[in-house]
Amino acid sequence: MRDVLNTFLMALSGSLVVALAGLAALRALRRRSVTAHVVVILLVSVLSVLAGILGAAMRMFISDHDLHVLLIVIGTAATVSLAVGLWSGRRLARASIWEREAEARRRELVAWVSHDLRTPLAGLRAMAEALDDGVVSDPETVAEYHRRISAETDRMAALVDDLFELSRINAGALRLAVADVPLGDVVSDAIASAEPLATAGHISIVAEPSTGWPVVRGSMPELSRVVNNLVRNAIRYTPPDGTVTVTGGQDDAGGWLAVSDTCGGIAEADLPRVFDVAFRGTPARTPDSSAGGGLGLAIVRGLVEAHQGTVSAANAGDGCRFVVRLPSADRPARAGTDRPAAPAVAG
Repeated sequence: MRDVLNTFLMALSGSLVVALAGLAALRALRRRSVTAHVVVILLVSVLSVLAGILGAAMRMFISDHDLHVLLIVIGTAATVSLAVGLWSGRRLARASIWEREAEARRRELVAWVSHDLRTPLAGLRAMAEALDDGVVSDPETVAEYHRRISAETDRMAALVDDLFELSRINAGALRLAVADVPLGDVVSDAIASAEPLATAGHISIVAEPSTGWPVVRGSMPELSRVVNNLVRNAIRYTPPDGTVTVTGGQDDAGGWLAVSDTCGGIAEADLPRVFDVAFRGTPARTPDSSAGGGLGLAIVRGLVEAHQGTVSAANAGDGCRFVVRLPSADRPARAGTDRPAAPAVAG
């Protein structure tokens, strides 16, 4: 019984020394990455086992051959454990970074939406109180107040609709009724819908398919929203007497659609962020109150990626060019006619 107790104490003392050293190392590395913490924890675990075994082996007086075999086995297990831990630590570190970025984007979105709702709500309250109190009485001013109230209400309703759509995309709750969609029909409807906005800004819209409009595999309502958002975004940032050009075609990679404008271009540093939630670019591209909450392009990216497609932005000529690539009807990205969309934040 005494031999067992002494063996236990030898093993325990060796393991405790390593464990205390590991705790000190973790305390010193508390500001370092997750990978470093995982590696230290694994080292402490392996070295604690090794110290305990060595302490017990010294007490048991095992042969050198058996001790060497034992050390080889422990060393091999330690190497595998450290490799797996390093890989897992890096994955955890990337996930942690992604979570922090997602949280930062959520805070930014809340700040943008709060600002975009607070300003029109204050105006609506002021105009409603003026009408209720009889401060405004002449017919022309009353009609103007009613028009502005209606316009601001429509804008806030559109913002809420964008928020709902974005939340569905990010939550993976969007379901696509996939079918063969003639992209030319989607473009025609989008141009007809945006024509009044373009006419008011003295902007021309031109549709020029380079190789004929393709037939793609997707959901008509969501693809219509993608094209509508891109066309309206181009119109908002194009100065008077400018041109918005919509082209499309098909190549070996599938069907594609491009929307070009004459906005003057986007700063190169901002190009990677144009699809971020609530991003509106530099002050030169800051829209007026009709431009919404900066969610249009984020919704475009989410819907396109839900179709297993890609969307990109680049400066071209005297403006910008947004290109959407989608699976062709003869080469669907995934079988089935009704599938959930993948989450879009990313990004």
